[in-house]
Amino acid sequence: MSDRTVDPDLVEMIAAVFAHNPDGPNEALGSRSINRRLWSVLGDVGMTRLTEAEESGGSGATWRESAVLLSTAAAHAARVPLAEHDLLAGYLLDSAGLKRGEAIRTACVLDADGTASAVPWAGAVDGIVLLWNRNGWRVTDVPVSGISLDPGANLAAEPRDRISVDVDALDGTPVPDSVFEIFRLRGALARSLQTCGAMERVLDICVEHTGARVQFGRPLAKFQAVQHMGAAIAAESSLARAAAENAVNVAVEYGWDDGRTVFAVAAAKATTAQAATVVARNAHQILGAIGFTMEHELHRYTNRILSWRSEFGSVRHWEDILTDFAVTAGSGAVWELIEGRS
Repeated sequence: MSDRTVDPDLVEMIAAVFAHNPDGPNEALGSRSINRRLWSVLGDVGMTRLTEAEESGGSGATWRESAVLLSTAAAHAARVPLAEHDLLAGYLLDSAGLKRGEAIRTACVLDADGTASAVPWAGAVDGIVLLWNRNGWRVTDVPVSGISLDPGANLAAEPRDRISVDVDALDGTPVPDSVFEIFRLRGALARSLQTCGAMERVLDICVEHTGARVQFGRPLAKFQAVQHMGAAIAAESSLARAAAENAVNVAVEYGWDDGRTVFAVAAAKATTAQAATVVARNAHQILGAIGFTMEHELHRYTNRILSWRSEFGSVRHWEDILTDFAVTAGSGAVWELIEGRS
Protein backbone atom coordinates (compact mmCIF):
# COMPACT_ATOMS: atom_id res chain seq x y z
CA MET A 1 0.00 0.00 0.00
CA SER A 2 1.26 3.50 -0.80
CA ASP A 3 1.76 6.24 1.79
CA ARG A 4 -1.63 7.83 2.46
CA THR A 5 -0.38 10.85 4.38
CA VAL A 6 -0.28 14.41 3.08
CA ASP A 7 2.64 16.64 4.01
CA PRO A 8 1.53 18.60 7.10
CA ASP A 9 3.38 21.67 5.84
CA LEU A 10 1.28 21.59 2.68
CA VAL A 11 -1.93 21.29 4.70
CA GLU A 12 -0.85 24.26 6.83
CA MET A 13 0.04 26.33 3.77
CA ILE A 14 -3.32 25.65 2.10
CA ALA A 15 -5.16 26.67 5.26
CA ALA A 16 -3.09 29.85 5.53
CA VAL A 17 -3.77 30.87 1.93
CA PHE A 18 -7.53 30.79 2.39
CA ALA A 19 -7.42 32.29 5.88
CA HIS A 20 -5.48 35.30 4.61
CA ASN A 21 -7.44 35.70 1.37
CA PRO A 22 -11.11 35.38 2.35
CA ASP A 23 -14.16 36.15 0.28
CA GLY A 24 -16.42 38.71 1.91
CA PRO A 25 -19.44 37.38 3.87
CA ASN A 26 -21.85 38.11 1.03
CA GLU A 27 -19.42 38.41 -1.85
CA ALA A 28 -20.49 35.05 -3.27
CA LEU A 29 -24.17 35.94 -3.43
CA GLY A 30 -25.24 36.88 -6.91
CA SER A 31 -21.65 37.19 -8.12
CA ARG A 32 -20.72 35.45 -11.35
CA SER A 33 -17.05 36.35 -11.09
CA ILE A 34 -14.07 34.34 -9.96
CA ASN A 35 -12.04 35.72 -7.07
CA ARG A 36 -9.07 36.51 -9.29
CA ARG A 37 -7.01 37.85 -6.43
CA LEU A 38 -7.29 34.55 -4.58
CA TRP A 39 -6.72 32.65 -7.83
CA SER A 40 -3.49 34.58 -8.39
CA VAL A 41 -2.25 33.72 -4.89
CA LEU A 42 -3.13 30.06 -5.41
CA GLY A 43 -1.31 30.10 -8.73
CA ASP A 44 1.80 31.59 -7.17
CA VAL A 45 2.07 28.65 -4.75
CA GLY A 46 1.29 25.99 -7.37
CA MET A 47 -2.27 25.18 -6.30
CA THR A 48 -4.13 25.93 -9.54
CA ARG A 49 -2.13 23.27 -11.41
CA LEU A 50 -1.71 20.91 -8.48
CA THR A 51 -2.03 17.57 -10.31
CA GLU A 52 -0.35 18.63 -13.55
CA ALA A 53 2.98 16.89 -14.20
CA GLU A 54 6.03 18.77 -12.96
CA GLU A 55 7.70 18.58 -16.37
CA SER A 56 4.75 20.53 -17.79
CA GLY A 57 4.90 23.23 -15.15
CA GLY A 58 2.54 21.71 -12.57
CA SER A 59 3.07 20.60 -9.00
CA GLY A 60 2.89 16.85 -9.70
CA ALA A 61 0.62 16.16 -6.72
CA THR A 62 -2.00 13.44 -6.32
CA TRP A 63 -5.69 13.43 -5.48
CA ARG A 64 -4.77 13.20 -1.79
CA GLU A 65 -3.33 16.70 -1.91
CA SER A 66 -6.23 17.84 -4.09
CA ALA A 67 -8.67 16.50 -1.49
CA VAL A 68 -7.20 18.84 1.12
CA LEU A 69 -7.29 21.78 -1.28
CA LEU A 70 -10.90 21.20 -2.40
CA SER A 71 -12.18 20.69 1.14
CA THR A 72 -10.42 23.78 2.45
CA ALA A 73 -11.67 25.94 -0.42
CA ALA A 74 -15.23 24.72 0.16
CA ALA A 75 -14.94 25.39 3.90
CA HIS A 76 -14.22 29.02 3.00
CA ALA A 77 -16.90 29.21 0.27
CA ALA A 78 -14.13 30.34 -2.07
CA ARG A 79 -15.17 31.47 -5.54
CA VAL A 80 -12.46 29.64 -7.48
CA PRO A 81 -12.96 26.78 -9.98
CA LEU A 82 -10.20 24.52 -8.65
CA ALA A 83 -11.94 21.23 -9.43
CA GLU A 84 -13.11 22.34 -12.84
CA HIS A 85 -9.77 23.81 -13.91
CA ASP A 86 -7.26 21.25 -12.68
CA LEU A 87 -9.07 17.96 -12.06
CA LEU A 88 -11.56 18.09 -14.96
CA ALA A 89 -10.39 20.41 -17.74
CA GLY A 90 -6.77 19.53 -17.02
CA TYR A 91 -7.56 15.83 -17.10
CA LEU A 92 -9.25 16.11 -20.50
CA LEU A 93 -6.36 18.11 -21.94
CA ASP A 94 -3.84 15.58 -20.61
CA SER A 95 -5.88 12.72 -22.08
CA ALA A 96 -5.81 14.39 -25.48
CA GLY A 97 -2.13 15.29 -25.28
CA LEU A 98 -2.93 19.02 -25.31
CA LYS A 99 -1.09 21.69 -23.32
CA ARG A 100 -2.81 23.20 -20.30
CA GLY A 101 -1.24 26.66 -20.30
CA GLU A 102 -2.17 29.51 -17.96
CA ALA A 103 -5.78 30.19 -18.99
CA ILE A 104 -8.50 29.47 -16.41
CA ARG A 105 -10.78 26.74 -17.73
CA THR A 106 -13.85 24.70 -17.00
CA ALA A 107 -15.02 21.53 -18.75
CA CYS A 108 -18.22 19.86 -19.87
CA VAL A 109 -19.72 17.04 -21.93
CA LEU A 110 -21.70 18.13 -24.99
CA ASP A 111 -24.98 16.53 -26.02
CA ALA A 112 -25.42 15.35 -29.60
CA ASP A 113 -26.78 18.76 -30.59
CA GLY A 114 -23.75 20.62 -29.27
CA THR A 115 -25.31 21.89 -26.05
CA ALA A 116 -24.50 21.43 -22.37
CA SER A 117 -26.51 22.61 -19.40
CA ALA A 118 -25.38 23.81 -15.97
CA VAL A 119 -21.72 24.18 -16.96
CA PRO A 120 -19.81 25.43 -13.89
CA TRP A 121 -18.24 28.88 -14.24
CA ALA A 122 -18.62 28.92 -18.03
CA GLY A 123 -19.15 32.68 -18.27
CA ALA A 124 -16.35 33.50 -15.82
CA VAL A 125 -13.42 31.48 -17.18
CA ASP A 126 -11.12 32.06 -20.14
CA GLY A 127 -11.77 28.78 -21.95
CA ILE A 128 -13.87 25.63 -21.93
CA VAL A 129 -12.60 22.11 -22.63
CA LEU A 130 -15.28 20.18 -24.49
CA LEU A 131 -15.82 16.43 -24.55
CA TRP A 132 -18.26 15.02 -27.08
CA ASN A 133 -19.00 11.83 -28.95
CA ARG A 134 -18.98 11.73 -32.75
CA ASN A 135 -17.81 8.34 -33.95
CA GLY A 136 -15.82 8.16 -30.75
CA TRP A 137 -15.05 10.58 -27.94
CA ARG A 138 -13.16 13.76 -28.77
CA VAL A 139 -11.68 16.67 -26.83
CA THR A 140 -11.06 20.25 -27.84
CA ASP A 141 -10.20 23.48 -26.04
CA VAL A 142 -12.14 26.60 -27.06
CA PRO A 143 -12.14 30.18 -25.79
CA VAL A 144 -15.33 31.42 -24.16
CA SER A 145 -15.72 33.86 -27.04
CA GLY A 146 -16.20 30.89 -29.37
CA ILE A 147 -19.39 29.61 -27.74
CA SER A 148 -22.97 30.75 -27.29
CA LEU A 149 -23.75 31.16 -23.60
CA ASP A 150 -27.00 31.48 -21.69
CA PRO A 151 -26.23 32.53 -18.07
CA GLY A 152 -27.67 30.52 -15.21
CA ALA A 153 -26.99 29.72 -11.56
CA ASN A 154 -27.55 27.01 -9.01
CA LEU A 155 -29.26 27.38 -5.63
CA ALA A 156 -26.11 28.90 -4.16
CA ALA A 157 -25.84 31.50 -6.95
CA GLU A 158 -22.79 29.79 -8.40
CA PRO A 159 -22.61 30.16 -12.21
CA ARG A 160 -24.15 27.18 -13.98
CA ASP A 161 -24.51 28.25 -17.60
CA ARG A 162 -25.99 26.66 -20.70
CA ILE A 163 -23.62 26.64 -23.66
CA SER A 164 -24.06 25.85 -27.32
CA VAL A 165 -21.49 25.24 -30.04
CA ASP A 166 -21.49 24.08 -33.65
CA VAL A 167 -20.03 20.58 -33.30
CA ASP A 168 -19.58 20.33 -37.07
CA ALA A 169 -17.06 23.14 -36.87
CA LEU A 170 -15.08 21.59 -34.01
CA ASP A 171 -11.73 19.93 -34.65
CA GLY A 172 -11.32 17.53 -31.76
CA THR A 173 -8.60 15.13 -30.68
CA PRO A 174 -9.75 11.49 -30.28
CA VAL A 175 -9.52 10.06 -26.76
CA PRO A 176 -10.27 6.58 -25.36
CA ASP A 177 -13.88 5.72 -24.58
CA SER A 178 -12.97 5.40 -20.89
CA VAL A 179 -12.34 9.15 -20.67
CA PHE A 180 -16.06 9.93 -20.42
CA GLU A 181 -16.69 7.62 -17.46
CA ILE A 182 -13.51 8.71 -15.70
CA PHE A 183 -14.46 12.37 -16.21
CA ARG A 184 -17.77 11.74 -14.45
CA LEU A 185 -16.09 9.81 -11.64
CA ARG A 186 -13.60 12.61 -11.08
CA GLY A 187 -16.35 15.21 -11.03
CA ALA A 188 -18.43 13.18 -8.58
CA LEU A 189 -15.50 12.70 -6.20
CA ALA A 190 -14.56 16.37 -6.42
CA ARG A 191 -18.09 17.39 -5.42
CA SER A 192 -18.04 14.84 -2.59
CA LEU A 193 -14.86 16.35 -1.19
CA GLN A 194 -16.20 19.88 -1.52
CA THR A 195 -19.39 18.82 0.25
CA CYS A 196 -17.35 17.41 3.14
CA GLY A 197 -15.45 20.66 3.57
CA ALA A 198 -18.63 22.73 3.51
CA MET A 199 -20.45 20.43 5.95
CA GLU A 200 -17.56 20.61 8.39
CA ARG A 201 -17.80 24.40 8.29
CA VAL A 202 -21.55 24.11 8.94
CA LEU A 203 -20.79 22.03 12.03
CA ASP A 204 -18.39 24.70 13.27
CA ILE A 205 -21.03 27.39 12.75
CA CYS A 206 -23.58 25.38 14.72
CA VAL A 207 -21.15 24.76 17.58
CA GLU A 208 -20.23 28.44 17.73
CA HIS A 209 -23.88 29.53 17.65
CA THR A 210 -25.21 27.11 20.24
CA GLY A 211 -22.38 27.92 22.63
CA ALA A 212 -22.91 31.67 22.41
CA ARG A 213 -26.69 31.94 22.05
CA VAL A 214 -28.60 31.99 25.35
CA GLN A 215 -32.28 31.05 25.54
CA PHE A 216 -34.36 30.76 28.73
CA GLY A 217 -31.29 31.52 30.78
CA ARG A 218 -28.91 28.91 29.39
CA PRO A 219 -26.90 28.30 26.17
CA LEU A 220 -28.68 26.52 23.33
CA ALA A 221 -26.01 23.82 23.55
CA LYS A 222 -27.53 22.71 26.86
CA PHE A 223 -30.87 21.76 25.29
CA GLN A 224 -31.13 18.05 24.52
CA ALA A 225 -33.02 18.49 21.25
CA VAL A 226 -30.31 20.85 19.98
CA GLN A 227 -27.62 18.41 21.09
CA HIS A 228 -29.29 15.62 19.12
CA MET A 229 -29.46 17.71 15.95
CA GLY A 230 -25.84 18.77 16.35
CA ALA A 231 -24.75 15.19 16.95
CA ALA A 232 -26.49 14.11 13.75
CA ILE A 233 -24.62 16.80 11.81
CA ALA A 234 -21.31 15.60 13.27
CA ALA A 235 -22.10 11.94 12.58
CA GLU A 236 -23.22 12.51 8.98
CA SER A 237 -20.23 14.76 8.26
CA SER A 238 -17.81 12.17 9.66
CA LEU A 239 -19.41 9.35 7.68
CA ALA A 240 -19.24 11.40 4.49
CA ARG A 241 -15.61 12.30 5.12
CA ALA A 242 -14.67 8.65 5.68
CA ALA A 243 -16.36 7.60 2.43
CA ALA A 244 -14.78 10.43 0.42
CA GLU A 245 -11.27 9.86 1.76
CA ASN A 246 -11.59 6.15 1.12
CA ALA A 247 -12.55 6.88 -2.50
CA VAL A 248 -9.51 9.13 -2.87
CA ASN A 249 -7.19 6.43 -1.54
CA VAL A 250 -8.73 3.74 -3.74
CA ALA A 251 -8.46 5.94 -6.86
CA VAL A 252 -4.81 6.75 -6.14
CA GLU A 253 -3.90 3.14 -5.41
CA TYR A 254 -5.86 1.29 -8.11
CA GLY A 255 -6.53 3.86 -10.83
CA TRP A 256 -9.73 5.34 -12.20
CA ASP A 257 -10.58 2.43 -14.51
CA ASP A 258 -10.68 -0.13 -11.67
CA GLY A 259 -14.04 -1.43 -10.47
CA ARG A 260 -13.05 -0.80 -6.86
CA THR A 261 -12.68 2.89 -7.67
CA VAL A 262 -16.10 3.04 -9.30
CA PHE A 263 -17.66 1.43 -6.23
CA ALA A 264 -15.81 3.71 -3.81
CA VAL A 265 -16.70 6.90 -5.69
CA ALA A 266 -20.34 5.82 -5.94
CA ALA A 267 -20.38 5.20 -2.18
CA ALA A 268 -18.79 8.58 -1.51
CA LYS A 269 -21.19 10.49 -3.73
CA ALA A 270 -24.28 8.72 -2.38
CA THR A 271 -23.13 9.13 1.23
CA THR A 272 -22.24 12.81 0.97
CA ALA A 273 -25.47 13.57 -0.90
CA GLN A 274 -27.58 11.93 1.78
CA ALA A 275 -25.56 13.62 4.51
CA ALA A 276 -26.06 17.02 2.89
CA THR A 277 -29.83 16.74 3.38
CA VAL A 278 -29.52 16.00 7.09
CA VAL A 279 -26.83 18.61 7.68
CA ALA A 280 -28.70 21.42 5.91
CA ARG A 281 -32.00 20.61 7.62
CA ASN A 282 -30.59 20.33 11.13
CA ALA A 283 -28.33 23.37 10.82
CA HIS A 284 -31.19 25.64 9.83
CA GLN A 285 -33.33 24.25 12.63
CA ILE A 286 -30.55 24.98 15.11
CA LEU A 287 -29.96 28.55 13.94
CA GLY A 288 -33.57 29.36 13.11
CA ALA A 289 -34.41 32.40 11.00
CA ILE A 290 -30.97 33.99 11.31
CA GLY A 291 -29.44 31.28 9.13
CA PHE A 292 -31.59 32.36 6.18
CA THR A 293 -30.68 36.05 6.31
CA MET A 294 -28.43 37.53 3.65
CA GLU A 295 -26.02 38.73 6.32
CA HIS A 296 -25.38 35.29 7.82
CA GLU A 297 -22.92 32.84 6.32
CA LEU A 298 -24.81 29.58 6.97
CA HIS A 299 -26.80 29.56 3.74
CA ARG A 300 -23.62 30.06 1.73
CA TYR A 301 -22.71 26.49 2.71
CA THR A 302 -26.10 24.77 2.95
CA ASN A 303 -27.18 26.02 -0.48
CA ARG A 304 -23.92 24.76 -1.93
CA ILE A 305 -24.12 21.27 -0.47
CA LEU A 306 -27.74 20.93 -1.59
CA SER A 307 -26.83 22.09 -5.10
CA TRP A 308 -23.81 19.80 -5.38
CA ARG A 309 -25.93 16.72 -4.53
CA SER A 310 -27.15 16.34 -8.11
CA GLU A 311 -24.02 17.39 -10.02
CA PHE A 312 -22.10 14.68 -11.91
CA GLY A 313 -24.89 12.20 -11.41
CA SER A 314 -28.00 12.19 -9.25
CA VAL A 315 -28.23 10.42 -5.90
CA ARG A 316 -30.38 7.78 -7.59
CA HIS A 317 -27.73 7.23 -10.27
CA TRP A 318 -24.97 6.49 -7.76
CA GLU A 319 -27.20 4.39 -5.53
CA ASP A 320 -28.18 2.30 -8.55
CA ILE A 321 -24.50 1.68 -9.24
CA LEU A 322 -24.00 0.53 -5.65
CA THR A 323 -26.99 -1.78 -5.96
CA ASP A 324 -25.67 -3.28 -9.20
CA PHE A 325 -22.30 -3.96 -7.56
CA ALA A 326 -23.95 -5.62 -4.56
CA VAL A 327 -26.23 -7.79 -6.71
CA THR A 328 -23.34 -8.87 -8.93
CA ALA A 329 -21.11 -9.67 -5.95
CA GLY A 330 -23.77 -11.73 -4.20
CA SER A 331 -24.68 -11.77 -0.53
CA GLY A 332 -21.57 -13.67 0.48
CA ALA A 333 -19.17 -11.15 -1.03
CA VAL A 334 -20.75 -7.78 -0.19
CA TRP A 335 -18.48 -7.19 2.79
CA GLU A 336 -15.40 -8.02 0.71
CA LEU A 337 -16.68 -5.50 -1.83
CA ILE A 338 -16.96 -2.84 0.86
CA GLU A 339 -13.44 -3.63 2.05
CA GLY A 340 -12.14 -3.34 -1.49
CA ARG A 341 -11.03 -6.96 -1.73
CA SER A 342 -13.17 -7.89 -4.73
